Amino acid sequence: MSENDNENSRMNNFDPITGEQINPDYKGWDSVAAESNENKTYESYDTSGEPEFAEQGNNNAPTKKRWGIGKKLGFAAAIAAVCGLVGGSVFYGVNFLGNTVFYNTKAAVESEASAEASSDALAVIEAADLESVAGNVELSRADYTSSTTATEATGSVAEVAANCMPSLVTIACVTTVEMQNMFGQTQSYEAQGAGSGVIVGVNDTELLIATNNHVVSGATSLSVGFIDETTVEALVKGTDSNNDLAIVAVKLEDIPQETYDQIKIATIGNSDELVLGEGAVAIGNALGYGQSVTSGVISALHRQMQFSDGKYTITQDDLIQTDAPINSGNSGGGLFNMRGELIGINEAKESVSSSGAVVDGIGYAIAIDKAEPILEELMNRETRELVEEDEAGYLGVTCVSVTSDISKAYSIPVGVCFESVLDGSPAEEAGVKVGDVLVKFDGQSVQSYDDLQNVLKYYAAGETVEMTVMRASEGEYKEIDLTITLGTYEVISQLSQRG
Repeated sequence: MSENDNENSRMNNFDPITGEQINPDYKGWDSVAAESNENKTYESYDTSGEPEFAEQGNNNAPTKKRWGIGKKLGFAAAIAAVCGLVGGSVFYGVNFLGNTVFYNTKAAVESEASAEASSDALAVIEAADLESVAGNVELSRADYTSSTTATEATGSVAEVAANCMPSLVTIACVTTVEMQNMFGQTQSYEAQGAGSGVIVGVNDTELLIATNNHVVSGATSLSVGFIDETTVEALVKGTDSNNDLAIVAVKLEDIPQETYDQIKIATIGNSDELVLGEGAVAIGNALGYGQSVTSGVISALHRQMQFSDGKYTITQDDLIQTDAPINSGNSGGGLFNMRGELIGINEAKESVSSSGAVVDGIGYAIAIDKAEPILEELMNRETRELVEEDEAGYLGVTCVSVTSDISKAYSIPVGVCFESVLDGSPAEEAGVKVGDVLVKFDGQSVQSYDDLQNVLKYYAAGETVEMTVMRASEGEYKEIDLTITLGTYEVISQLSQRG
């Protein structure tokens, strides 16, 4: 198929779900490096914990690298327009500033924390040593001495912040943003985003960090900043777009020993035991300026909200609502109780009601009891690196996203609907049929074509992968597991020309 033919197929394609022409959303033949997500906007926090690291790390590791401040205000303004209000009333996303990322880990305590000492209260939480472990990795639950109950072990905001800050990181990501100019032409820009993360575990080779999926989605490169302002390259270990969670991995050998000695694993609390009015502390990379601390109370529990990036929408339940201020850049950070335990992964804030009234003091975090099993599964996945373009793996299909709106209107599962399948392609050989809706690829949830593209970037041609599709049968959709061996671009091109 020639380049012009491929372009014509894009322009003339019709959505099999709605029957409408789908110019901008049609994605054509799947490609590992073809297209990236639109710029997403999220809000974030930061977290920390208790356990101290064992004497590991690398004394010969790279020296400290500081993030620069290269202000490109015109581009930043354009990005800001894209990253404004989404979903009607809810912001959720990283702090995108074009090519500008501000980094300063000197915490700015934004609450009126008590200066009175009560360090003995926090000291009853037993720190889990940050020793490398082989096999499955689990989150570190809080433990108390027999003489002190959990309710007695509370400290001031300042003490919680000091205790938890070593478990928090800033996350910088680089993504490709596509925008239309005034002439309707699409142009690509490289943009940096700032988010947050929480150190939640370590295995025999990696430090493991929890964050939001939307913080790292579509990233072409990642770096993590620790409490001493050292920055280290990182990789996405696993993502769950359905629950907006992800795990980022940093190689232990890349962490300088002096940095390793200062960081901790967050101690995990119990979100099921929270009560309304209980104190809460949020720590995160607000506005990309570096770690800051805000405080408030638990305002509500088990909230359900719909979040949107302007294109795709996800529904989250079992959310913690807090009035601790959440700002852009806080996504992926932590919400802590007054015992210094991680009780939630901060995700979003509500700023405008359905009637258009301005809303203050409503932020949301993913409850840790819901997040824990998901994070542990992601922590134990194989860490993959982006494959080179000439090694990219292909399915041999054309597809469209089934959004939540389409799903509700036509009772089709949210995911990626295969519009056509090439004869002789890897997809056909795997048993894929037209109309199948892809919902999982190698165990990772897929809600949109963008999700599929982001996952495929880590898989090379020739790899065999398990995937799950929903197939219509007798008036309902049934889950079917398929095994596919990814093909090369050359093979897919030959098959498309033949067809």
